[in-house]
Amino acid sequence: MSVAVRVIPCLDVDAGRVVKGVNFVDLRDAGDPVELAAAYGQAGADEVIFLDITASSSDRATTFDIVRRTAEQVFIPLTVGGGVRTTDDVDMLLRSGADKVGINTAGLTNPQLITDASRRFGDQCIVLSVDVRRSVTSPSGFEATTHGGRQSSGRDALEWIIEAAERGAGEVLLNSMDADGTKDGYDLELIKAVRSAISIPVIASGGAGRLTDFVPAIEAGADAVLAASVFHFGELSISEVKDEIRSHGYPVR
Repeated sequence: MSVAVRVIPCLDVDAGRVVKGVNFVDLRDAGDPVELAAAYGQAGADEVIFLDITASSSDRATTFDIVRRTAEQVFIPLTVGGGVRTTDDVDMLLRSGADKVGINTAGLTNPQLITDASRRFGDQCIVLSVDVRRSVTSPSGFEATTHGGRQSSGRDALEWIIEAAERGAGEVLLNSMDADGTKDGYDLELIKAVRSAISIPVIASGGAGRLTDFVPAIEAGADAVLAASVFHFGELSISEVKDEIRSHGYPVR
């Protein structure tokens, strides 16, 4: 791997505050998104990802305002997802200062959205944000979920990720629902399965708890490693994670 591994903090935003839970429930407050994003930028994060986890049309204005204020403070790439339903939503987020836009639920309902968005804005700024959980009924053993992991899409996760890549998604934010917030390590089997199926970059998400969790995700095929609570609550720092990755011979910025 010659391209530097990216270390990315994720801000799950609910009603204008950063929150974090376990398996998407029992949320606790982790602070102001603009302040946190700025602090991460100064701490050496390679990117920041914002996910509006309870996105609803009534809350859109809040998100655009937070994105705008964050973009003024942060000078690393900013990916924003949650509630993106149309190419106009993508346009508004990019105009508000996002560098990349994550598409999840609406892409499953209307896969053409990914095609249209990548054609209109370029594949480099379209991220397939997919919440995956294990399922005995899916051919790959994994299914894609919608609505912040609350509903099954009925789609096999691998099939959907392959289709989204073919439709022009530039990278995949791969979030393991089973590992989310558990701090038991990334779902390595899931990362390996996705890595073998597509060639676009994969961001591993869900399960980071210890310094020793990050390198196995990279070995499994992740191009970037994402974490939330371990960074928000000061258990690990960006620089510690980068030092750990570098010590195993992987390049970091």
